[in-house]
Amino acid sequence: MIITTTGSIEGKSISHYHGIVAGEAVMGANFVRDFFARIRDIVGGRSGSYQKVIKGARNDAIDDLMDQAAELGANAIVGVSFDTEVVGSSMLMVIATGTAVTID
Repeated sequence: MIITTTGSIEGKSISHYHGIVAGEAVMGANFVRDFFARIRDIVGGRSGSYQKVIKGARNDAIDDLMDQAAELGANAIVGVSFDTEVVGSSMLMVIATGTAVTID
C-alpha cells in the first residue's frame, strides 16, 4: 500500500475515493523514563526513550490507518497527516489521518 502526505501520487491516477481513514495509538509513559527525561531537559539533549515511544506510536497509528483503508478496498492513502497530543500527565496519543483511495 502506498502512503503519502501529498494529495496525489506522481505517475498514478486516482480512480476511486473511499473516504477518510484514521489510526490512533495511545502510549503510556513510565516513571523511570520520565525521571531521565527531566534530567535530559536540565542538561540538554534529545530524549532517546521518548523518541522511541513516539516512533512506536506513529508506526501503530500507520498500521491502523492501513488496516482501515484495506477494509474499504483501497490500495493507497493520500494526504496523510499526524497529530500528537499529551493525554493526562503520562499518556501520549498519536493520530494519523488520510484519504483512502484506489490508484491505477
